[in-house]
Amino acid sequence: MHPGTLRPVGPDDLAPLFPAALIAQEVTDERWVDIPDEVLDVYRLWRPSPLHRAHRLEKALGTPAKIFYKYEGGSPAGSHKPNTAVPQAYYNRAAGIRRLTTETGAGQWGTALAFACSQYGLDCEVWQVRASYDQKPYRRIMIETFGGVIHPSPSELTAAGRAVLAEHPDSPGSLGIAISEAVEVAAGRADTNYALGSVLNHVLLHQTVIGEEALAQLGKVGLTPDLVIGCTGGGSNFGGLAFPFLREKLAGRLDVTIRAVEPASCPSLTRGVYAYDYGDTAGLTPLMKMHTLGHDFIPDPIHAGGLRYHGMSPLLSHIYELGLIEAVAKTQRECFEAGIRFARTEGIVPAPEPTHALAACVEEALRCRETGEEKVILTALCGHGHLDLAAYGAYLAGELVDHEFSAEQLGASVAGLPVVPT
Repeated sequence: MHPGTLRPVGPDDLAPLFPAALIAQEVTDERWVDIPDEVLDVYRLWRPSPLHRAHRLEKALGTPAKIFYKYEGGSPAGSHKPNTAVPQAYYNRAAGIRRLTTETGAGQWGTALAFACSQYGLDCEVWQVRASYDQKPYRRIMIETFGGVIHPSPSELTAAGRAVLAEHPDSPGSLGIAISEAVEVAAGRADTNYALGSVLNHVLLHQTVIGEEALAQLGKVGLTPDLVIGCTGGGSNFGGLAFPFLREKLAGRLDVTIRAVEPASCPSLTRGVYAYDYGDTAGLTPLMKMHTLGHDFIPDPIHAGGLRYHGMSPLLSHIYELGLIEAVAKTQRECFEAGIRFARTEGIVPAPEPTHALAACVEEALRCRETGEEKVILTALCGHGHLDLAAYGAYLAGELVDHEFSAEQLGASVAGLPVVPT
């Protein structure tokens, strides 16, 4: 709904931020949308991504379960994010846009968009959540290497940023604040649009290339998953993996459990309320019906910066309400323990975000060890952690702190939810 009128938005309301092609994809009811050849040409740098079986992890756990992971860390940005950054840059360039603004948490999305903009000759300006900006300096350098300009958020460059700093000069920032800053700048220039790395329908649509490939790859070895597990912040990685399998489940061709895993410090699915809320802190974006902790909520500065978002994709929120997926929350120390175990067996240091899914995979595999079930478990290793080693250093030094979301926090954070027409 429109943030000003509280009426349903139409294409004209979204036009200041998005090109017509992406607006059409946001609301399409077509089952299939063709990928343009110009996008496929860039995808070929890393797609199809490999599907690995975690033989060594299985052996270390002593489990009869078969664990597969779809590895998205081989992309230029080191994560799944270019799957949507590339088409978004392409459609904006085709519409005559010269510059894109965006927010980023851990920096995976900002890196992906800077790379995509470099492929199509666009300028890129990124607002990175201050906590992650300070934790991950090499993300800033990587974004600048791809040609992007990056600012810590909240910043003095926007009215939204200045308002936050006036009240909280030491604010660690949040994705909601960074979105407000990027949207404010994009809305003020005709040659500039905004690009979002998660949450929206067209973003999840682009990411389903992950699940479609995984379906085909598992089919080549005659297997279907009993359990699909993905980490969940805004929903792009999880939806990209899970939606094709959910389609098969709804069609009666597959019997599969689908499980979302989120941080215990930012548990929008498991603890949030299902309501209309802004996608950003300043209230500049349309209101979406989603699981939310409240747009004013600023999560604790955990190292999984890509999961520090107050809301959840409306599509994922909807299917969670329907009971089609499960959701659990994990503390960061349990997740980093799983990440270390994975690195020492499979040889890949995972980004902090997918360690949440890995923790749930380990938990299920150990359960299978007790029951003797030979379950097939599939997850998406959505990025590598080569630029997140400070977080692993904190864990190895015993300095990592678990942050739990309290009932008091929930009450305070949802008190400011907008009142909308019934």
